Parts: sequence; structure tokens; C-alpha cells
Amino acid sequence: MERKVAIIGTGISGLLACKYTLSKGFHPIVFEAKSNIGGVWTKTIETTRLQTPKVLYQLSDFPWPSSVIEDFPKQHQVFDYIQSYAHHFDLLRHIKFDTKGVSIEYEGLSEEEMQSWTMWSGTDAFLSSKGKW
Repeated sequence: MERKVAIIGTGISGLLACKYTLSKGFHPIVFEAKSNIGGVWTKTIETTRLQTPKVLYQLSDFPWPSSVIEDFPKQHQVFDYIQSYAHHFDLLRHIKFDTKGVSIEYEGLSEEEMQSWTMWSGTDAFLSSKGKW
């Protein structure tokens, strides 16, 4: 069974979620309302910098380029880093641009069935394959 995962937004968290779900064998679909990736880094002014040192914002599997020598990179450097990450791991093919998520619904067990299952088993097993979002 193909296991699809919906992810909203292509900021750093959405891109990380996309890469992670791919690594676990899922098929992510990332919905992005705009025509580009980058989340809040597409909206910030040029003089904006990271508020934390770059070593704390570095992704464990994707180091900052050696050209970024500042401890607190500028907006365009962070934006470039995010774009490079997406390209490096081929994440763009999983993104539906200009697609805004407006609602989500679960089709499967009723709310009562889900609550009773949780009370008895203490797990989320009811979400396994009995329905879809």
C-alpha cells in the first residue's frame, strides 16, 4: 500500500518533514501556497539575520557552505541555504506549488470509535490503515 503524507508549507520545517518521510518510505506531498520555497525567509527584509548562531541552525546532514563565514547569516544566505537543501535532496518534485491547504478531514473510524480504542489500548493503532485524511 502506498503511504502518502501531506505536509503544509515549504519552510525549513516542511522541507525537513518531506525529507524525513521520504527516508521512512512514505510518499510526501507538500502543499505550498506560493510559487517558491523558503517560508518566512521569503518575506523578511534583506537586513534580517538569524537570531541564533548558524551552528544551531545547521541541519545535521547538510552543513553551511564555506562561503558563509558570519555567525549570524543574513536573509539571503539563509534563503540560499534552504534552497540548496531542497535541491540537494531533490525535494522539489514532491511540492505542489500555488496550492493552498484550506481544510483537512479524516475519513475512517468515528470519533467515538477512536476514543474508545485509545481508552482500551493506549495507542494510535486506529489510524494505521482503516481510513485516510
